[in-house]
Amino acid sequence: MHWYEKLNQYFPVEEMKSKEHLETLLKERSDIYHKDEGQYHVLMYVELEDFIFIDYLFVSRDARGQGLGHKLLEKLKKKKKPIILEVEPVNYEDTDSEKRLKFYKREGFEHAASIGYARRSLATNEINEMEILYWAPNDECEDLVFESMKKTYEMIHTYKDKEFYGASYQPVEEVLKKDEHRIEDVLRDV
Repeated sequence: MHWYEKLNQYFPVEEMKSKEHLETLLKERSDIYHKDEGQYHVLMYVELEDFIFIDYLFVSRDARGQGLGHKLLEKLKKKKKPIILEVEPVNYEDTDSEKRLKFYKREGFEHAASIGYARRSLATNEINEMEILYWAPNDECEDLVFESMKKTYEMIHTYKDKEFYGASYQPVEEVLKKDEHRIEDVLRDV
């Protein structure tokens, strides 16, 4: 099965970039946008000088529980840069969402509780809220995570969006918000 089909079957439509968007990123942003693919996994990530952003991490059900996700993250952790990713909040109707949060907690990720992320999906026109998780090898703060997310949003998520989707995503200041009073830790109870 093609790597895009693996991602497309696993991730909700409101989180998926189009195949053309991802292929263009791999071609035109190949200096920063990367794909690590194997029989049982697909990892799409951005690597900049001061952080790594995981765009998609898929591990086949056939390989879960065998340490593949851990090995993929370890490879990135060896670069000694903060690793940032977006994850859906726990949805008790989707057992994978809680398992995913437990996995990242075991891997040492923290919840960027002060960062709110809500973007209108161009596919469904619904507001899609995500939580930001990060791994900080040098105790990097949420301010760095916030600035890194803004950079990722502008360089990757909205890259040529009008060309691929016929419309533009909202500006970054509408999607990402910093709120020091937003303190619920999504990893606390998992």
